[in-house]
Amino acid sequence: MVIDNATQQPVRALLLEGIHPDAQSRLEKAGYQVETLGRALDSDELASRLGGVQLLGIRSKTQVTEQVLDAAPDLLAVGAFCIGTNQIDLPAAAARGVAVFNAPFSNTRSVVEIALSEIIALTRRLTEKNASLHAGVWDKSASGAHEVRGRRLGIVGYGNIGTQLSVLAENLGMSVYFYDTADKLALGNARRCGSLDELLSEVDVVTLHVDGRPGNSGMFGADEFARMRPGSLFLNLSRGFVVDHLALRDNITSGHLAGAAIDVFPTEPKGRGDEFVSELQGLPNVILTPHIGGSTEEAQQDIGQFVAGKFRDFIEAGATAMSVNFPQLDLGERPGARRLVHVHRNVPGVLAKINGLLGEHHVNVDGQLLGTRGEIGYVITDIGSRSSAEVLAGLSAMPETIRLRALD
Repeated sequence: MVIDNATQQPVRALLLEGIHPDAQSRLEKAGYQVETLGRALDSDELASRLGGVQLLGIRSKTQVTEQVLDAAPDLLAVGAFCIGTNQIDLPAAAARGVAVFNAPFSNTRSVVEIALSEIIALTRRLTEKNASLHAGVWDKSASGAHEVRGRRLGIVGYGNIGTQLSVLAENLGMSVYFYDTADKLALGNARRCGSLDELLSEVDVVTLHVDGRPGNSGMFGADEFARMRPGSLFLNLSRGFVVDHLALRDNITSGHLAGAAIDVFPTEPKGRGDEFVSELQGLPNVILTPHIGGSTEEAQQDIGQFVAGKFRDFIEAGATAMSVNFPQLDLGERPGARRLVHVHRNVPGVLAKINGLLGEHHVNVDGQLLGTRGEIGYVITDIGSRSSAEVLAGLSAMPETIRLRALD
């Protein structure tokens, strides 16, 4: 497929799931036509809405499957306006020349702050004191209430969120232990544990900050809860499917765990106001929040601006910095040059073919970058003159070509 920016209609964007208005404003300022929707779409409805759409913005609930991508031949990029990208078939998108971007750092602080606030609330048993007062009962007692200072915090998943939580928890006087399947450098006085079992046996509070890879499904169940110290607290602000909620309920009702805070669930309602049902409802000293760990106005604004900026850079200049499924390239702009962006299957000799064809048509190369990632190759080429239809046709006809864009 050849897409020539000089001849195509204005770029169309579809933003779902109540993405922050700043994203729409930034895209419209770039001259794009933007349609917004406050909810997720199922696969059939999404596929029916993607005709003529070049940019798709989603959050965590919309699933971008191979079937959806097949129904969207005009789609150039998908933006996950959140951290995770497990809701997107990344290899299928790359194979169709669709770049995927996310916002891996924009809501880190928001998640860390809610985790700390929940640790303090659970340790002081504020949930029960609050419920008693609302019920008209004055229960002024220190029984079961503790300071977080001196408590041992166990962080499972020592990535962007886990490391920032580690630093701030230490500032509150907590001793920090962490476990991660990858080798991670400890920050401050944090202690790395060699296994999950070691961490569970040492700490008073366990908080999960793992990613959504399929291998993490069901990683925390009855056996893991049994290994936790009696009276421990448990938090999950990562992915709903990593925890067995029936096992968690059993450990709360038995008194083995003193409390829990859960922000993510195996099955979540599609939209605001929909009915919510969980095995954890009604339990004492349990905080349930509707997947809002990263949902502060500051974080959503930052995410909206960040991903919209990635969209604009990709459309206008072919830049793929921080793409999660494309080689990451950003060739500085050259005034007066025309840019060709070529997505291809990663096989030997493609760059030679591109330059050979340009040479045959006496097209001078002003600048060029090649990057590969898995089965995908990506070339940005600046040429000194407007490319002819024959050049574009020749590049498009190469058997390795997935997608070709000509940018002005």
